[in-house]
Amino acid sequence: MIALVDCNNFYVSCERVFNPALEGRPVGVLSNNDGCIVARSNELKALGVEMGTAKHLLSPSIRRQVTLLSSNYALYGDMSRRVTDVLAEFSPDVEVYSIDESFVGFQGFDPATLEARGQRLRQTVQQWTGIPVSVGFAPTRVLAKVANHAAKKHPGYRDQGVCLLTADSPATQALLKQLPVTEIWGIARRTGERLRVMGIETAWQLREADPKQIRRRFSVVQERIVWELRGQPSIQLDDMTQPKQQIMVSRSFGRLTSSPHDLREALRQHAARAGEKLRAQQSVTSAVMVFVRTNAFRQDLPQYRNRVVVTLDCPTDDSRELIHAAIQGLRQLWRNGYAYHKAGVMLLDLSPKANRQLTLTEKPQTEEEAKRSERLMATVDKLNRELGRGTIQLGLPRAGNAWTLRAEHRTPRYTTRWDELVNVKL
Repeated sequence: MIALVDCNNFYVSCERVFNPALEGRPVGVLSNNDGCIVARSNELKALGVEMGTAKHLLSPSIRRQVTLLSSNYALYGDMSRRVTDVLAEFSPDVEVYSIDESFVGFQGFDPATLEARGQRLRQTVQQWTGIPVSVGFAPTRVLAKVANHAAKKHPGYRDQGVCLLTADSPATQALLKQLPVTEIWGIARRTGERLRVMGIETAWQLREADPKQIRRRFSVVQERIVWELRGQPSIQLDDMTQPKQQIMVSRSFGRLTSSPHDLREALRQHAARAGEKLRAQQSVTSAVMVFVRTNAFRQDLPQYRNRVVVTLDCPTDDSRELIHAAIQGLRQLWRNGYAYHKAGVMLLDLSPKANRQLTLTEKPQTEEEAKRSERLMATVDKLNRELGRGTIQLGLPRAGNAWTLRAEHRTPRYTTRWDELVNVKL
């Protein structure tokens, strides 16, 4: 059996660990630059506030009731690590799927003991970290997702926070018949629309579909989902995390700026981050698209938006080359007289690094140059991964720059910064 352990309202729960006064109150966590709500407490959901709602669109009556906090990713990442450490106490087989979800293997355990183990796991995570979790047991990952969904939302399991499903039980059949096909892990909205055309609207109907037909019309991954719904393990996490075909890094500025230095610094940071993501999926890029724009909502100001694609001499994952291309693109895009609001980069034409072939016009790096670049980037990534992002930067940003994110409501990074530790008064 496999368990999916999912932290409930994770970002909000992390904030409540260090500020118990937030318990029972509607709380929302805002996206970068304090723009949109990306996490909601149950109390905020009950007020009808949807995920992704812009902060400025909240009505005055709701604003008076709600506590809004800036994203505190350093805290959330460290709390996620602590939860994972607790899960390892219950099984050596822990696969981290996202910042708030992990698959935990319970192969070899007596099925009759799993619900009790799930309850003990929930209690231990709550006691040791303060984070509430829901647990879904099933013979496959896709069914474990369904079980976890039931543990969080279905009236028959919600109070316990644990749901155990077997492949062919009446409870499993009832849940799958109620579950829309788009709620299944791995079924995107467009895929759901195509399935509805075939008369498949629920998870149960997909389970009963012909796997070969699903494979012909969609992909091998969709066929494996059918087998997983039938209780036959067919999917590995790698099946659900394919390398991206494009990588974009962009962000709105904390305030409008007419300084080319601000845009240059922002693009340098974005290109370096894009390079880090590129190396993480073992890919290289052949072109960098650079874009800038003003604030379309400020109609009282002159408007300008543009983009340019800079082709690289040879495919690369070296952040220095990506930054050079981004700055080259900015030189082409820059216009005086505008107050810029956003800039970003997108890496195009990605290909696997391991089996890349040279083009006829490409000038290959020498073996020594390639190894030096690879060692340098690997060292930078390792230091930033172990010591915190931004430990090693390609160029230092100026203090007070315009592109720095707004985080007017960010709580202290209690667990990762010595100068932001909790103060206790006796």
